[in-house]
Amino acid sequence: MNLLSDILTYIRRIIKSPSNAVITDNLLIDYVNRFWVMDVNATMQLFDLKTKYSFQTTPGVDQYNMPLYSIQSETPGSPNAQDIAMFPVYQGFLGPAYINGVQIQLETQQREFFRIFPNIVQQPIQVGVGTGTNSPYTLSIPIINNLTPININPPIQSLLRGHIDIAGIISTGVNVDPPQISSASIASGLPFIQDIPVTSVFPAVYFISTGLDGSNIIVCDSGQFLEGFQNYGLLMQQGPAPYGNLPLTLGPLPNYSTTQNTINYFTGVATNVYFPVPIPPGQIINAQCYYFQSGLPRAILYYNNTLTLRAPPDRQYLVELDAYLSPAAFFSTSAAIPFGYMAEYIARGAARKILSDTGDVEQFMFYEPLFKEQEALVHIRSQRQWTNNRTETIYSRGHNNGSIGNFGSGSSTL
Repeated sequence: MNLLSDILTYIRRIIKSPSNAVITDNLLIDYVNRFWVMDVNATMQLFDLKTKYSFQTTPGVDQYNMPLYSIQSETPGSPNAQDIAMFPVYQGFLGPAYINGVQIQLETQQREFFRIFPNIVQQPIQVGVGTGTNSPYTLSIPIINNLTPININPPIQSLLRGHIDIAGIISTGVNVDPPQISSASIASGLPFIQDIPVTSVFPAVYFISTGLDGSNIIVCDSGQFLEGFQNYGLLMQQGPAPYGNLPLTLGPLPNYSTTQNTINYFTGVATNVYFPVPIPPGQIINAQCYYFQSGLPRAILYYNNTLTLRAPPDRQYLVELDAYLSPAAFFSTSAAIPFGYMAEYIARGAARKILSDTGDVEQFMFYEPLFKEQEALVHIRSQRQWTNNRTETIYSRGHNNGSIGNFGSGSSTL
């Protein structure tokens, strides 16, 4: 049974359009997708869409974006196929959260999270002196490296790295997170940093000096990484919104260096940095950064569709959270619709949007009570599952066993 075909037939009965002559199947599928992807998850949290999200941490990486669906086609193979852009795989995350099977604290407010795990900006650290030119400078931020070789094992002490959120990933048009740039693309002068909105870039390492006119000279990391060298963050020159950030010039080098204008977060060394303007002779070049001591993460912040771990992981750890799945778009296949009991609800919802767009108020009002009835029936299925759980009180075993923030020992429960 092809439920999608049945849904399209039912939609045509409601809108009184029995053939492709007035409205095509492709357009109907577009309305189905709009209702299923955009409306259903905003209207109700369905038990059938509740799932688990899990991933392995990367050593030294403390921020992880919510995953995105890659670009899809509503009707693969059709000459009139409509592409569906990248959108979040999940509607959001909720507790409980686990690291390697141990429950940890999940916060959604920055204030509470950074009250316990503050991002302390180091006092300006002198890392170089101006020579009257803009390049090349090799700048070294002092780090105590406890493990060798550091290219294989992450050090216990390292630097936090810049980050690009999911809006920035979407703007690249490539579902690779974090963005990785090949040395060949940089050498050929292809744009990369300026393709991502300024508002989606969050630097963590700055190199700062002062020009002859007293103005600031600043370069910082971009949240993008060198392909094949994922501990090397690409440096950039900050600019105004929306697309003012600029890559640093390559300079007149006869042979391209793959690590030029980059910061190694494990060693703290920025190699062959080219500032936007010359640094006056004798002028101090300072660094601002966040040091961290890596280890086993004990808390997660979910904010701006990003999961931030503290402590930053020193190795791979399994992270698991509850989540609500954003339903994927439908395709012209027999397996397009995962839940048959919602077929009539989806059909009425898509038809409702069509009647609204075409201005058929009489038909819209006539079918609205029937749409609400189907919505209630679908919602009841989820409510039956929720009612199996006892409402927690101060006398029952609640979350965190009565502890405050899950960082202290809790009171006993009955």
